[in-house]
Amino acid sequence: MSKSCCLVGAPVQTGASQPGCIMGPAAFRTAGLGATLTSLGWSVEDRGDVSMALEDVSPHPNAAIHHLAETVGWITALTKAAYDAANACDVPVFMGGDHSLSAGTVAGVAKRSKDHERPLFLLWLDAHPDLHTLESTDSGNLHGTPVAYLTGQPGFEAFPGLEAPLDPRNICMMGLRSVDDAERDRIAELGIDVHDMRAIDENGVKAPLVAFLDRVRAANGDLHVSFDVDFLDPSIAPAVGTTVPGGATFREAHLIMELLHDSGLVTSLDLVELNPFLDERGRTARLMTDLAASLFGRRVLDRMTGSY
Repeated sequence: MSKSCCLVGAPVQTGASQPGCIMGPAAFRTAGLGATLTSLGWSVEDRGDVSMALEDVSPHPNAAIHHLAETVGWITALTKAAYDAANACDVPVFMGGDHSLSAGTVAGVAKRSKDHERPLFLLWLDAHPDLHTLESTDSGNLHGTPVAYLTGQPGFEAFPGLEAPLDPRNICMMGLRSVDDAERDRIAELGIDVHDMRAIDENGVKAPLVAFLDRVRAANGDLHVSFDVDFLDPSIAPAVGTTVPGGATFREAHLIMELLHDSGLVTSLDLVELNPFLDERGRTARLMTDLAASLFGRRVLDRMTGSY
């Protein structure tokens, strides 16, 4: 029986410092994400791009913060769009857009999980933990705050109230290699399961991921995957404004996505921080599409070997 997928564009760039992520959803469509998933037997509905309604928000005492009203507007709109998409299909895919969008997408799918009395787990594939609060951010870039917001940390009075905050113990972060002091302290305080790139170098990606998936299964939980382009090494994925050397390799990333597919546990997916303005002839958009295909069921032997 065909499973259903909704594509939802989130052309958000106000949370980042470099323009360009606004073109992310269009790049995923141009790279053929919808057609790729259809070829794998999925029924695909493209719901178009979400629109942001500007909110009336007072300036924050932290003068570094920029685009606060726009970010709040995006969170409000994306929370509703994600909730609706999660109720309309088996696996919604949110095409970004900078990582501030996850404050809305995860909030929306968490609300849906709460309706079904299932805990939501979050796999965060990223070079950064995005655990700043509005007080602790020095850059003022709000794409560095969604996990702190989603776990109900103090200092987010300007953001929409959360109906279903995440339990930090239900979060697994993989690929971290750029963590500020305030975020490091918060990770330890909250007890988030973290596997940075040194841990991956030492132990690989399979063992920690399988252990996390076993926890999701044992809890009868839903699983949201938030995949940031900068999780990947910039040598294979240059189209991101926050490049950090030493990221995941092509095979490490594909293995993660293949294991996620095998688990059958993924209920929603973010593809974020794709900045086509920084890409090399669509290289990163095609790679991210290929990785999404692995999560949706494409196998290594399904790829035809090209000539060299």
